[in-house]
Amino acid sequence: MPYSLHKRKDGEEQPFWKCGPFKLRLPFIHYKLETVEAVQALVLFVVGLAMIPWLEKHLGLPFEAALAYTFVCSLAWLIPTFLGVPFVPGWITAAIPLIIMNLSQYGPGPDAIKALVAIQIMVAAIFLALGVTKLSSKIVTRIPVSIKAGILIGAGMAALMGEIAVGGRLAQDPISIGIAALICFYMLFSLSFKRLRQKYSIAAGIAKFGMVPAMLVAIAIGVGVGEFPVPNIEFGITRPDFALMWQYLPWTIGFPGIEFYINGFATAVAAYIIAFGDVIVGTSLVENANKESRRDEIVDTCADRIHLATGIRNMIHAFFAPYIGLAGPIYTAVTATVSDRYRNGRKAMDSIYGGMGTFWLVGLFAMFMLPLVTFFKPFLPISLALTMLVTGYLCLVDGFKTAKQPVQAGVACTMGVVLATHGAAYGLGVGILFHILLERKFLAQSHPEVAILAADKKIADFQEMEPLKKAS
Repeated sequence: MPYSLHKRKDGEEQPFWKCGPFKLRLPFIHYKLETVEAVQALVLFVVGLAMIPWLEKHLGLPFEAALAYTFVCSLAWLIPTFLGVPFVPGWITAAIPLIIMNLSQYGPGPDAIKALVAIQIMVAAIFLALGVTKLSSKIVTRIPVSIKAGILIGAGMAALMGEIAVGGRLAQDPISIGIAALICFYMLFSLSFKRLRQKYSIAAGIAKFGMVPAMLVAIAIGVGVGEFPVPNIEFGITRPDFALMWQYLPWTIGFPGIEFYINGFATAVAAYIIAFGDVIVGTSLVENANKESRRDEIVDTCADRIHLATGIRNMIHAFFAPYIGLAGPIYTAVTATVSDRYRNGRKAMDSIYGGMGTFWLVGLFAMFMLPLVTFFKPFLPISLALTMLVTGYLCLVDGFKTAKQPVQAGVACTMGVVLATHGAAYGLGVGILFHILLERKFLAQSHPEVAILAADKKIADFQEMEPLKKAS
């Protein structure tokens, strides 16, 4: 791939233009494009198209308008790297089941679009407010562990239940999606495949393409067994219908009233908490790769800049393409594979911004390639199913890792079940109630004799330690 105009000296930060809280970087000027990420993007851009069935089903959009929505999303995906965020951005994927549960109250049509606009405006406002005030980490760290874990577990359950339930995508296409899921899980999470990657270069070469191998295998099997039709490939340039899209925006159908904000508030809060977990995951992935393997580059993972960039994207969506996936800080699977390849040194990847910035830039161009779009169009359910299954698994793992004590796990699991079956408002309500009843320590305040016993124990402990302190 072509080299960039500006070069980085070893041990310095990748060149940028300073603009307030942002560090502006442009391809070919501040970083070069990376071949491996470009190849991944030519297949995984279909994940962006995978939102189309949801937009059609839950918002009532025609295909042409939904396709135009995805172009707005693809443009917005370029913003974070442009502003200096070293992640591949994505959706708030784990929040999608919660969003769908909220929208299902209205049915497809203008009210569902208004409900989504309200949620997306609130999510944008949270990100922007916390990014400007720099309060994000302080506020989120005060949320009880059990509630954070409960949101993750509930989102994970909802994601998996939506795929494996009767009538779900796995039930409709069990052979292709089932095999693809097994391949994807084995390559991403298996300890034995991790050893194969370390031992054999071919396994390492396959692994760096993330979910692409599983997608391609699923497509071949799906066509072979008749679960999916042979694609009708057309040639030319994709032409999204932006004029039709305008008929499904708040500027035309009207902006949401206060009742939509009230009804969607709990969902917006839950979505932000999930997204903040994504910020932590992305920061950990990039910083570990940078500090452990790449002393030649300083990487700035400023949480406030991540919040501002994510807030801007959500606001753009709210006004010009309300999106069921919302705008999240990270596409975890791709960010992980880019970070892993980044560890291999400057010859493998000159800068982390090159790897992260290449993916959606090439993905945007792939959206205009009609042969690619028409080839992958029949297989959108595969990419959607893989995305949700992997997301559900990761949410469950992170949720149980977050809950460190049995009582926290109990509260989190109970909250998670309610959230997955009845929505974010009921889930958060049950989580807060159980946290207060089961985790808060009221006993010493309500029973003076207990407080006296506790005080006596502290005095006894002090008396036991005092001779030791004097002796030392």
